[in-house]
Amino acid sequence: MAEADWRTLDRAALSAAYDNSGAVAGSAATVAGWRERSAAFREAHPGELDLPYGPQARQRIDVFRCGAAGAPMLAFLHGGYWQRNAKEGFACMAEGPLARGLDVALIGYTLAPDATMTAIGGEVRAALAFLRSYEGERGGKPRLVVAGWSAGGHLAALALSAGAADAGLAVSGIFDLAPIRGTVLNDALTLTEAETDALSPIRHLPEASGPLAVAYGAGELPELRRQSCAYHAAWRGAGLPGDLVALAGHDHFSVLDELIRPDGALTDMVVGLAVGPARA
Repeated sequence: MAEADWRTLDRAALSAAYDNSGAVAGSAATVAGWRERSAAFREAHPGELDLPYGPQARQRIDVFRCGAAGAPMLAFLHGGYWQRNAKEGFACMAEGPLARGLDVALIGYTLAPDATMTAIGGEVRAALAFLRSYEGERGGKPRLVVAGWSAGGHLAALALSAGAADAGLAVSGIFDLAPIRGTVLNDALTLTEAETDALSPIRHLPEASGPLAVAYGAGELPELRRQSCAYHAAWRGAGLPGDLVALAGHDHFSVLDELIRPDGALTDMVVGLAVGPARA
């Protein structure tokens, strides 16, 4: 669709403006391929799977180790518009960072409508706090980078703004929830006006933060590109550190190839974010 002010769109058009699966032919096959690859990866790395950070079924974390003592850690949050997918299907995203000397944690969280967006954000903060404690019990204080894709990009930005990590990477994220409230996605999310304001990262920039990199596929839907560009502009406008990268030749799904590959652009970004002092 042509670029347009989202406020001028009716519900059907606004829903289409955020329909990533509908916009990318073969996206279902891509996600199925991630699941198959991830199942094999988890089977080959069974050591620290489903660590509980809370009592709910999805409040679990998988940790994969690169083998280097004191390695920084990447905590990855999957997408699916807060109501689809699971950490198990994204384990393959650890391949690139592991090969580059990072430990990787895959965070699970309860999906809507079983949890509100407020509750989901709270789960992510609890998961990151668990990782801090878990690594501390192992005798380490690694630098913690939180990253996420799509809805996970939103959750990563929220977590970094709350000071729950040392640095962040938000890939193809949603940073202002107001348009989402006007789409069919809100049937499950049931966002209120107050919740929309409270949980839109662009409306609550921190006074200080570690670096946040924002990335998206250059071939994504206009609204997804706009969200990333607007958020980065606000972030930098507040004097906060971080880069904006549009990945040429990529759509909303293929962009994650750049994390799976050890030499991928997103892997390079994560490695750069992981270089720095550990949290005191």
